[in-house]
Amino acid sequence: MNVVDSSAWLEYFGDGPNATEFAQAIEAPEELVVPTLTVFEVFKRTRQIADEASALDAIAVMLQGEVVDLNSALSLDAARISLETGLAMADSIILATARSREALLWTQDAHFEGLPGVEFRPKR
Repeated sequence: MNVVDSSAWLEYFGDGPNATEFAQAIEAPEELVVPTLTVFEVFKRTRQIADEASALDAIAVMLQGEVVDLNSALSLDAARISLETGLAMADSIILATARSREALLWTQDAHFEGLPGVEFRPKR
């Protein structure tokens, strides 16, 4: 299973230098877990730079995976992760979601570098 964080989704949709690095996770929707927080972040950022239709097109791709809502148990797990690692709330929720599904987290966000269960690609 794979979780793709917002930075990696945006890299993929923007066809950035690391887009192909994240394509293998994104283009296998049967193995894809999507935290609702990434839906929020990707829609917001895409809508800031493009029109509503383009933002909704991106979300349609994301919704092909298993969307995981934030619930109280996941919130507590995220808080524990934040206390242990110093990660901010959003990053902790995304990592907690990945861990709850025993998924590999794909990212280019340096806050995750070196954490177990994370496939980090430096931003180019």
